[in-house]
Amino acid sequence: MTSKKVWFITGAGRGMGADFVKAALAAGYAVVASGRDADRVSKAFAKSDDLLAVKLDVTSLADAKAAVRAAVARFGRIDVLVNNAASFYAGYFEELTPEQMDQQLSATLVGPMNVTRAVLPVMRKQRSGHIITISSTAGLVGFEFCAAYAASKFGVDGWMESLQAEVAPFGIDTTIVNPGFFRTELLTEQSTNYAEPSVKDYDEARAKQMEFWKSQNGQQPGDPGKLAGALITIANQDPPPRRFIAGADAIATAEQVVADLKAQIEANRKLSMSLTFD
Repeated sequence: MTSKKVWFITGAGRGMGADFVKAALAAGYAVVASGRDADRVSKAFAKSDDLLAVKLDVTSLADAKAAVRAAVARFGRIDVLVNNAASFYAGYFEELTPEQMDQQLSATLVGPMNVTRAVLPVMRKQRSGHIITISSTAGLVGFEFCAAYAASKFGVDGWMESLQAEVAPFGIDTTIVNPGFFRTELLTEQSTNYAEPSVKDYDEARAKQMEFWKSQNGQQPGDPGKLAGALITIANQDPPPRRFIAGADAIATAEQVVADLKAQIEANRKLSMSLTFD
């Protein structure tokens, strides 16, 4: 048991999740660091009485429930959940298989739902908590070659927006984080899965997309360490933001989305306003 705030972080074995764990520990919190390989997660950080590494494949609700039980048994509570674990299936929608779409949604949309479903009874009992879910600018606007990923992230945003109204009466806050390009391991060969070429009409465009995405690995402008620090900051705001647009490129994207939406409204305002009963 601990008197410290307890953070529960998914996808903590590497990449951005590892930065989140380090920032939370440095801020003086107790941390439950979860990943598919608990040993790998444990070896990623110095040993500490404030750190618990647990096995968690977010696509498994049973795993999520077991990890939450372990967290409560060790620390007694969960104050902040960071839904970070995700995958990336890139490719043109027509070339992505139904199985790849299912795998994308399972890891990136259903996965955070599984973990949140397991954590919510703990937070409701406490009458306090904060659920932070890492989305993307791909949760604000669709991108060519990213149909699967955008579908999962749009789903994350819609789910979290709805969840906010449901859990607020129990003292539980929610925050959607929409990062731009951050220098994580998402675009490495170990983390990115590409659709197999199968439609000749896409050959030229596909080649350009593949070149672009592979060239971006290690060149992204966002600093994951600074994002980790930003999460600590917003988690201590009262109230925390319901949405955090993370990164200068993300702000530019969000502002363009707002401008485009306003333009679409005005383009057909008269027609839209005419659709009520006379």
